[in-house]
Amino acid sequence: MSESKNLQRLPTRIADVGGIPIHRAIPQRALRKVGAWCFLDHAGPAEPPPPGMQVGPHPHIGLQTFTWMIRGEVLHRDSLGSEQIIRPGQVNLMTAGHGIAHSEESQTTHVHAAQLWIALPDSHRHIPPRFQHYPDLPGAPIGDYQATVLAGESLGLTAPAEVHSPLMAVDLHASANAQPARASFPLRTDFEHAVMSLSGHVTVEGQPLPEQELFYLPAGIESVELECAPDSRLLIIGGEPMDEAILLWWNFVARTTEDMQQARAQWEAEAVTDAPTIDGAPRRFGPPVASPLKPLHAPSLDGMALRASK
Repeated sequence: MSESKNLQRLPTRIADVGGIPIHRAIPQRALRKVGAWCFLDHAGPAEPPPPGMQVGPHPHIGLQTFTWMIRGEVLHRDSLGSEQIIRPGQVNLMTAGHGIAHSEESQTTHVHAAQLWIALPDSHRHIPPRFQHYPDLPGAPIGDYQATVLAGESLGLTAPAEVHSPLMAVDLHASANAQPARASFPLRTDFEHAVMSLSGHVTVEGQPLPEQELFYLPAGIESVELECAPDSRLLIIGGEPMDEAILLWWNFVARTTEDMQQARAQWEAEAVTDAPTIDGAPRRFGPPVASPLKPLHAPSLDGMALRASK
């Protein structure tokens, strides 16, 4: 490893989401976000027993959910009335803004995906909710890899995803014929970045990167040297460092504990009724999601000391 590049090795933690094992890389104590990327789960690869991953209706505020599907199919439903199956090679982007609810239901038993959140800047965190599906993404070869630009700009290509902060995300799939696959990947020096292995044997700057770890690269680095076993896959995300302090708790991104408490109370009131109004006010998270699954309930905030990340 080149000492000047200052790669930081960080562990992920194992969790379970809807019956799928995941490696949660962000947030963690040593890394709260990378640019505006404030959450990164590597879901699967897994083949749980039928019906596979089932995540009941739940709310979001102040963020965008971003799903990159590698294997399997998942049905997205939300309170805007959207119903969309995401398939391999596609991206779903849901902008929560002021508030939205959605569910996720596997259509296959096998699932392999990267699920991320983007913290909305203060200027956009109360915008109306929106859902967008992107079946076609730009791609190009680089070295022995096929790159797919998932978000932002990279390699002279621009992804169609509508984001509100300077950021990027690229999937790199190593050639099945290269022994090993190599490339020098260019980085924006004004961005901080992170690299995560999604499958296979991945080496970054001469250092092995197992799936249970993440490499963080601070701003100022011009490129990163990659070497992988054939057919390996990795994810690179990056963004302009986000100076705004945010709070992240459960499924919410906010600025104050009071924001969190209000959103939690509103969701708990809406989750148990189909009524179009709650105490005379419109439902914050929209009409009930047309899912057969039961809504999830928010944990208690009592005694919680939320720590802002900047």
